[in-house]
Formats: sequence, C-alpha cells, structure tokens
Amino acid sequence: MERVMQLASEHGVVEFTLSSCYMCRAVRLMMAELSVNARVHELDSDPRGKDMERALLKMLGGGRDPAVPAVFISGKLVGGIVSVMSLHLAGELVPMLVKSGMFLE
Repeated sequence: MERVMQLASEHGVVEFTLSSCYMCRAVRLMMAELSVNARVHELDSDPRGKDMERALLKMLGGGRDPAVPAVFISGKLVGGIVSVMSLHLAGELVPMLVKSGMFLE
C-alpha cells in the first residue's frame, strides 16, 4: 500500500491499470478526451504489480469490483470505473481535475 500511495502522490492524476483491461482503456480514453495529463501505471509491467493490485483491492473495499482501474486525483483515491464515470456524469469530475492542475482547459 505504501508504494501505491507514493506513486499516487507523485502526480496530479494517476491511473493504476492492467494492459489487458478494457475498462482501464475506457478510463484512459476518457481522460485523454478531457485533455487530462494523467500518469498511467500499468501493474502488469511492474515487478511489484501483484502486491499493488492487492493493496488497491483493499483500498477499494475488497468487494466484487476489480482493483483496476483505480484513479487517484491529488493523491486521493477517487475509485474505480463506476466512481469515476459517476463523478463525470454528475459534473463533479472536471472541477476535481481543474483543482488538481492536470486539466487543460
């Protein structure tokens, strides 16, 4: 969990993903369309990726939802795809991104 939090705090918007995850690609595409300069950390490319995936699963509540994608804004866990999309549909995501300084208006 320590490594996840370290990486999440190094950039305004951080996405933890797996290269084979279509939901991760959907979040990445949405952020790109919003002109967000997100840092993407693919867990399957990291030697400690499995440990970080388990930590993310715990942070997300350990329920039925997958550990990825996991999105952090300003070092704070926003959540997975459902949370991110819900925030976007409610009009709350863009203000969070603007506040983080990662949204290119």
